[in-house]
Amino acid sequence: MADAKKVIRLNYKAYMADADRLYDTTDEAAAKEAGIYNEKVKYAPMSYIVGSKKLFPALDKAISEAKVGEEFTVEIPSEEGAGARNPKLIETHSIKEFYRQEINPYPGLTVSLGNKTGVVLSVGAGRVKVDFNNALAGHDLKYVMTVVEEITDDAEKAKAIIEADFSAADDFKFEFPGDKVVVTLPEITKFHQEWPVARFRVVSDLRETFGVDTVEFIEIWTAAKKE
Repeated sequence: MADAKKVIRLNYKAYMADADRLYDTTDEAAAKEAGIYNEKVKYAPMSYIVGSKKLFPALDKAISEAKVGEEFTVEIPSEEGAGARNPKLIETHSIKEFYRQEINPYPGLTVSLGNKTGVVLSVGAGRVKVDFNNALAGHDLKYVMTVVEEITDDAEKAKAIIEADFSAADDFKFEFPGDKVVVTLPEITKFHQEWPVARFRVVSDLRETFGVDTVEFIEIWTAAKKE
C-alpha cells in the first residue's frame, strides 16, 4: 500500500461570499443561527481523502497544505467554483408533470424532473418555472476550515470512508492482507436501501486511499438457533 493517501477530518463553514450567507457547515450551532439547521443532518467533522479532487481545486490544495488545528480561509470566485448561471437551465414545465408525481409545486421547492434536480421559481397559469442551475452557480464562495485530525490507523481510515459514503460504520470490520482491503459487512447492509449504491463509492474510495486494486466484501448469514 505504498500509494496510500492521507485521510483527515475537518470542520468548515461555507459561505456565499457575495451574499454573506452561510449555506453549509459542520457546526450545529452555526447552522441554527443561520436558519439552515436540518435535523436529518449529522453535524460532525467531515472525513476527506486528501488529493481526491472531490472539492473545488482551490479547496483541495488548501486542505493538502493545512496544518492540524489551524483555521484557514479560502476564497473562490464564481468562475473557479460552480461557474456562471446559465439562463438556458431555467425551464418552464406544465404543472401536470408535477401532479403526476403527486407534487404540489411552490416557490423554493426542490424537485426532480427526469434526471435533473432544480428549484421552483414560480407557479402560475398552469406553468411552473424551475431553475436547474447549480445552487452555487454565479456566487463567489468563502470557506473557513480547520483540519481537526489526520487519521493514521488503517482501520480508522476505512471506517471514516464508510461514514462519509454510507452511514455509521461501527459494525464494519476491516482487514488489509497484502494488496487488498477486506470488509466484513454488518447486518444493516442486507436491507438498507442506500447500500447498493453506496458500495460503489466505498470501493472507489478504499482503492484510492489504500492504493489497491481489490476490495473484497464478506457477507455472513447465520441460521437462527433452534430452541
